[in-house]
Formats: sequence, structure tokens, C-alpha cells
Amino acid sequence: MAKGNFNIGDEVAITATVRRRVTEDHVSVSIPSYGHPHSIVDRTSAVKKGQPIELIGDVTHIDEGKVTVNLGIPVTVNADILRLVTRYVPPKRKTPLVDKAT
Repeated sequence: MAKGNFNIGDEVAITATVRRRVTEDHVSVSIPSYGHPHSIVDRTSAVKKGQPIELIGDVTHIDEGKVTVNLGIPVTVNADILRLVTRYVPPKRKTPLVDKAT
């Protein structure tokens, strides 16, 4: 799908690199343009150091080329490293807000 032009509520993906396995079910990953290590729960034993892994979350804030994504905790990254997974579609109303005139 398209890159760039994100809106609040869109589901996006970040490709991170596995740094090391911390415990049996936690893996430390390096997210591009995010200056801190990030730990995720991963119960598969197949991931190795240097392997790419995809993290999916919702956009919560947009500010001049920086996008905040909720990955369990808010992570602010450059917009150019994100990939759009699905656009946010507001729910449709089945009944009108205003009652019908009688």
C-alpha cells in the first residue's frame, strides 16, 4: 500500500531488526529512527539476531514528519519508515442521532 499520508487511527507496520533474545518469550528489537531499544513478546524460538520483524500498531499522533504509533507503548518515528496496513474507517450509524418528527 501507499507510504506517507497517514491519519489518526490508521494501522501501520514498522520493520524492526532483532537485536537479541532477552528471555524465553521476550526479544529486544531496534526500530529505525527511534533512539531506544524496544522489547516485544515473541514466544517463537525461530527469530535470530539481525532478522527483520514487522511490528503493527495504530497511529495516535502526527507532527511534521514524525508519527507516534501505539505498539503497547507510544513510539515516535519518522513517517517515511512506516507502511500503511489499513486505513481507519469510522463506524457507520444504524440509527440517526435525532428522533424523527412526530
